[in-house]
Amino acid sequence: MAEPDLLRSEASAVRAVGRLLCWSLAAAMITAAVDAVLDPQAAWWAAAWSLPWWIFGATALAWAVLRAREKADRRPPHDTVRGDWDQAA
Repeated sequence: MAEPDLLRSEASAVRAVGRLLCWSLAAAMITAAVDAVLDPQAAWWAAAWSLPWWIFGATALAWAVLRAREKADRRPPHDTVRGDWDQAA
């Protein structure tokens, strides 16, 4: 099920970071819900609650940089007019 060449190409790196972005947001939302409903008082809960939010922020930044690089490296199709390609971007 896992791809053996997960980070071999830039497109697969963008895809992998995008998946991590989605899963970290899900974990952050779950911990926020647990914090709101159960109000845990354990000493370690503050770190456990904020960790998925920090991971989400870092992966959002990484995904944005990787996606911008991927789009900048992409060449326009040969059969289109250059002006159309610039306008679409």
